[in-house]
Amino acid sequence: MTDPLVRAQAKQLERLAELEAAGETVGGWKLGLTSGASRDAFGPGIRPFGYILNSRILPSAATLHWSRIGNGGIENEVCFVIGTDVTAPVDALSVRAAVAGVAPAFEINQRRIPQDSPPEERIADDLAQWGIVVGTPVAVPAQWDQQALTVTLSHDGRRVEQVAARGHIDDHFESLATLANALRAFDRHLRAGDRIITGAFGRANQPASGEWAGDFGAPLGRVTLNIELD
Repeated sequence: MTDPLVRAQAKQLERLAELEAAGETVGGWKLGLTSGASRDAFGPGIRPFGYILNSRILPSAATLHWSRIGNGGIENEVCFVIGTDVTAPVDALSVRAAVAGVAPAFEINQRRIPQDSPPEERIADDLAQWGIVVGTPVAVPAQWDQQALTVTLSHDGRRVEQVAARGHIDDHFESLATLANALRAFDRHLRAGDRIITGAFGRANQPASGEWAGDFGAPLGRVTLNIELD
């Protein structure tokens, strides 16, 4: 990353430190700009990260009052559960060994600043992260073909969109390694129990009331979120 983006990343972590001092804890991380039209939006290969608060990690089938979010949306994501601390430099193969499980998930985004804000402001603002919804983790399949994954988003049983991984999203384990190595530069690291999201499979902006479901197929299964508009 260029110096302004590195400074923005540091500013983001300064805000995180303030939240931690107030009693919040880190539940995981996200890696941004890895998929779809947003890939490389800040420059070729630039993959900024954001933090996820423990207090905003919801289980599948949770109910969320959208008044807590306001302007935002939901996106289906693959969520990795870290099994052991990652403190040394890693590559995709070695970071995979630290993964305890993988689950279907939603990211909940909150637009706190204008969408056309400069990259450094978007990074400092935690890349619009608000929270995540996580389904039941399963062991990473030994011969998992990530590119064969297709995710179907539905609302009250009606399909909204279907997104295939092939050509859409970065390799998930490459993303995990990128994240782990980037955190080390800021004296942070992946910890056992962290939940990590690695890129969006479509989105539903300002969703309606009702049940939203992401179907990831076998072996990941489904994740659901009940939204109530107040």
